[in-house]
Amino acid sequence: MTTASRQHSRTIPGLGYAIGGFLCMASVMGIGRFIYTPILPGMLADTGINTADAGFIASANFVGYLLGALAAGYGWSAGRERAVVIAGLVASALLCLAMALAGDVWSFAVIRFAAGFVSAITMIIGTTIVLSHILLLGRPQLGAVHFGGVGFGIAASALLVAAIHFAGSGWRADWIGAALLSAVFAAAFVLLVDEGPAGGANGGREPAVPASFAYHALTFAYTLCGFGYVITATFIIAIVRNSGGDAVMEAFVWVLAGVCAGLSNWIWSPILGRIGVFFAFAVASILEAIGVAASVMLAAPIGPIIGSILLGLTFMALTAFAIQGARLLAPLSPKRAIARLTLGFSLGQIVGPWVAGIMAQVSGSFTAPSLIAALVLVVAATAACSAGKYASKTVQ
Repeated sequence: MTTASRQHSRTIPGLGYAIGGFLCMASVMGIGRFIYTPILPGMLADTGINTADAGFIASANFVGYLLGALAAGYGWSAGRERAVVIAGLVASALLCLAMALAGDVWSFAVIRFAAGFVSAITMIIGTTIVLSHILLLGRPQLGAVHFGGVGFGIAASALLVAAIHFAGSGWRADWIGAALLSAVFAAAFVLLVDEGPAGGANGGREPAVPASFAYHALTFAYTLCGFGYVITATFIIAIVRNSGGDAVMEAFVWVLAGVCAGLSNWIWSPILGRIGVFFAFAVASILEAIGVAASVMLAAPIGPIIGSILLGLTFMALTAFAIQGARLLAPLSPKRAIARLTLGFSLGQIVGPWVAGIMAQVSGSFTAPSLIAALVLVVAATAACSAGKYASKTVQ
């Protein structure tokens, strides 16, 4: 182990891994996945792309995410997990830089497709490494640190884009800044995480995920959440701009979402202990549905602010709940179980921006697709409750 890791282990066992995971998630998820949202209004204004094009580019990212999730579930990474994550972090930074050099819809779509592929693999394998160490050390609460990195990355990216805007630079500078910040986080991960998965996972292929009603219901619920959250997560800054909001309001709404996402796992922790992971998933889905509906039904700035708060408080918590549920139902196959969940989630993400972009281009509003998304989240909550009912019968 490195000196830094040893020092962290002596103070709080597993903290070095948790912080490394925090920075990994901030890079490939908070920045690599979600910085497109605050940069998008500038791209819409300066490149000539329209909302339908923007939805297509976002969907390309999610197609890549789906294929990355599928690829991560196979055994090719066994024994080289840490190297795969480092390569993914470097690739994510380079793909941000590539966005600054591109200029047409198809170039943007290809780059965002590659970024989605990289982010899924890096998130799944990075999460497997970090959770294996903190669980082996008896520190499951440090999982909140790991998942909190997404919110930190979102907030940091919002501040970055706002600072670049006020400095008088455009969307290309935003992507260059994203690349530099991602590179810094990648370097910190290398220093903090110096091993692959703990507990002997490094050379073995995982068995198949056990078939159970609870696991299938959880996967279905998480798939619906992919559609339910992504319209707001992709277009909320565009919603603010369409309602007459300025650059300050745009930055505020996205920073607020990021801060709430970063804090969400700590906020949910006592609730999780009381009602369990599956029913917490259901409650979070309902709250997210309220936020998605509020973002378009209530006048700005109130609607987008409520939407950003509830989006931030729920979307990463839902990911954490789904991953914890998958590990509970398939403890011997964590990579495969998480990959299959992420595959379903990606299907929902692919459809959401594409449908919303076309509907907004035709109607001039994100109201109808957002209300459809809210309804889908209510159905997801019902499926999660069903998973919770049957989970005790299938836990190994």
